[in-house]
Amino acid sequence: MNKLEQYLRKTLSENQLKHVLRISRNIKLFGHGNNLKEIARICKTDKIEDHNYITHYITHLKKYKNKKINLLEIGVGGYDNPKSGAASLRMWKKYFPLANIFAIDIYDKSFLQEKRIKIFKGSQVDEEFLNQVVNEIGEIDVIIDDGSHINEHVIKTFNILFPKLKTGGIYIVEDTQTSYWKPFGGDSEDLNNPSNSLSYFKSLTDCLNHVEFVRDSYNPTYFDKHIVSMHFYHNMVFIYKGLNDEKSSWVVDHKFTRNTTLRQ
Repeated sequence: MNKLEQYLRKTLSENQLKHVLRISRNIKLFGHGNNLKEIARICKTDKIEDHNYITHYITHLKKYKNKKINLLEIGVGGYDNPKSGAASLRMWKKYFPLANIFAIDIYDKSFLQEKRIKIFKGSQVDEEFLNQVVNEIGEIDVIIDDGSHINEHVIKTFNILFPKLKTGGIYIVEDTQTSYWKPFGGDSEDLNNPSNSLSYFKSLTDCLNHVEFVRDSYNPTYFDKHIVSMHFYHNMVFIYKGLNDEKSSWVVDHKFTRNTTLRQ
């Protein structure tokens, strides 16, 4: 915090300070609307300061740049301080000039709301609350889980929200390193532990090829039918939603239709 900001915090009311800081930030952001890395630096989000997430966000989200989308981020930041956080929400607002930005947090972060940014208070594993949020938002194009990072929460939230994501949308999970950390319910010894978030998402890669399963009376799951692509990076996963209806050239109704004897 520089001396000017320290002075302003002492002399202005909270709402006045909020307004002044927003103007200052917008001045700094002027001319950088297409540069997500620079926007992230100015907004001081840890997605670029502590991680290399922005590079991957540019790759996967640039198609939404000038579209009217709804983006929902789980986790606002700032922990229990009601006036701290929302750095990434401001970043998304600037980068997506036509988007509506939504967020949920277990703490009341309503002070941080502004035009095109709305924040709901509640738990990411409260299904009733999440349903209410989705009903208010409508169709959601992008969901980002930057919430508790507790493995059980990550998995449960995905199971609740992925089916509500718009077809053609993207579901993103950040900070998957916690799948190896015991305080978050992770496990570095058994890398196939099904309670680990990364183990869970790795298991979903089989959904991409469910039409190739040779298994009597197999009934495809929702994820079989709607996961069309998955991208794994250091500490983050992108899951694309669509209609996974590509046919197999060998299997129909989970039975072989051709001679599968290997040629020597």
